[in-house]
This record gives sequence, C-alpha cells and structure tokens, in this order.
Amino acid sequence: MSTRSNRPFDYLQIVRFASVGVLNTAFGYTVILFALWLGNGDVVSNLIGYAAGLVLSFGLNNRWTFGNKQNASPSVIARYVATFLVAYAVNLGIVLAARSTGLIGPMIHLLGIGAYTILFYLGSVYFVFAENTPNSINNRHAINGRSEPR
Repeated sequence: MSTRSNRPFDYLQIVRFASVGVLNTAFGYTVILFALWLGNGDVVSNLIGYAAGLVLSFGLNNRWTFGNKQNASPSVIARYVATFLVAYAVNLGIVLAARSTGLIGPMIHLLGIGAYTILFYLGSVYFVFAENTPNSINNRHAINGRSEPR
C-alpha cells in the first residue's frame, strides 16, 4: 500500500497563491490605515480591512491562482469564507495560546501567520477550489515529457 499522493506538487499555483497573499496583505493594511485615518477604531478598521482583503483575494485566487473561468457559485464563496474563518481562528488561537503562557513578541505572530497560510492554501486546494485544481495541474505538469492525467 502506497502512502504517496498521486497529486503533483504545484509550484506555480503556490507562487500565485503567495503573490495574491502579498498583494492582499498590502491592500488590506492600506484599507485598515485609511479606516483609522477616517476615525474608526481599531476593531472596526481591522474588520473593514480584512473584509476588503478577503474580497480581493477571493477574486484573484478564484480566477488566477485556481483558474476558474466561470463566475463563482454561492457554495464556492461560502467555502472560501469558511476556510478563511477556520484558518484565521487557528492563527488567533496560536497567538492567544502563546500569550497566555507568557510568550510575547513578533515570533508568535509569525507562527500564527504561517499556520494560517498553510491551512488557507490547503483548504483552498482541497475544499474551496477542488474541482478546478485537477484541471490546472493537468495543464501545467508533464511527466517524462508528456502530459498524463492525474
């Protein structure tokens, strides 16, 4: 019995996902700063920034990262939001757990961000955009010089 996955490691998809994440972070942070400048508090500004970033990241990941050529269905959008909420909850849980043990500093946030990123990517591949992922992989990978179905 093999424990190896027959699913190839999709480097291009990972690079695209990371690129969207960087753009999303810059955009969301800009929105947070703008909301703060308008006089909103930290919580409201953070909520506005994350909501704006979530919309941007969904649009880019849906079309560019995972190659969905059709408009997203409500179920895909719901799965994306659910995946975000789970990944964000794990991120927050790591930070709060570390702080409750007395650990503070930027490293705990980096650990939370790392867990968030990995969970959000895996959730996007295997749950949110699962029906799009095999096609994108088949179109970008070749084994021994020829394309083979996965």
